[in-house]
Amino acid sequence: MDTYNQMVIKELNKWKQQMRLKPSLAQKTSKDIQSKINNLLPEKYHEIVTSVIKNFIKAVLFASEIITYPPMMDLSLQERDALLVEKTNMYKKTAMVEGAGTGAGGILLGLADLPLLISIKIKFLYDIASLYGFNINDYKERVYMLTIFELAFSSKGNVNKIFDRIEYYKDYIASLPEDINSFDWRTFQIEYRDYIDMAKLLQMIPGVGAVVGAYVNGKLIDKLSYTAMQAYRIRLVQPAEQDPILIQKQ
Repeated sequence: MDTYNQMVIKELNKWKQQMRLKPSLAQKTSKDIQSKINNLLPEKYHEIVTSVIKNFIKAVLFASEIITYPPMMDLSLQERDALLVEKTNMYKKTAMVEGAGTGAGGILLGLADLPLLISIKIKFLYDIASLYGFNINDYKERVYMLTIFELAFSSKGNVNKIFDRIEYYKDYIASLPEDINSFDWRTFQIEYRDYIDMAKLLQMIPGVGAVVGAYVNGKLIDKLSYTAMQAYRIRLVQPAEQDPILIQKQ
C-alpha cells in the first residue's frame, strides 16, 4: 500500500470516529427545540414541503445525467482527490455568487435560494461520483448520493443513524428497493431544513443578507465536498467486509 493510501486510511478512520460520536448536550437541546417547532406545524405543511422537495430533487437527479461526465477510469486515488479540490473551488464560487445574489434581494429572493442551492449541490454530487469512477446512471448510485447529502446536512443524532449505510455500503446498496419513492423523503427534508434554517433566516436580513448568503453557501459546499470525498474513499480503499482496524495496521 502506498504512502498516500495509508494517509487516506488514517484520515478515514478519524472521520469515522467523528461520525460515531454521540450528540453533545447542546446538539440534543437544539434538535429538541427544532423538533418541537416542527411538531407545532400542521401535518399538511410537512406533506406539502416533503412533496415539493422530493419532486424537485427527483427532477434534478434525472436532469443532471444529461450534463454529467461518464465515470473517470484509470486514475489513482490521489489524482481523484486533487480533481475534487478543483471541482470544489468551482462549485463553491458558483454557490457563493448565488447566495450573495439571493441574499441581497431580501425575503423573496431568499426563498428562491433553497431550490437553487439544492440543484447546485446535486449537480456537484453527480460530478463527484463520476470523478471517483461510479456510474450515476445506476439508480442505486443516485440513492447513495442522496445518503451522502443527508449525512452532510443532518443533526448529529441522524448522522449516527445513517452512517452505517455509508460504512457498510455493499449491504446498503444491495438492500435498496428499485423505487426511489421508497426513500425516506420526510426525514430528509426535515433534517436539511433544520440544518440550514438559522443561516438562511440571517440571509434574508437586509444589509447583511448578501454577505451571509455567500459565506454560508461556500461553507455548505465545503461540507458536502469533504463528506462525499470520505464516502467514496471508503468504497475505493476500504472494502466493507474488512475490519477498518486491521486495515489500518497493514
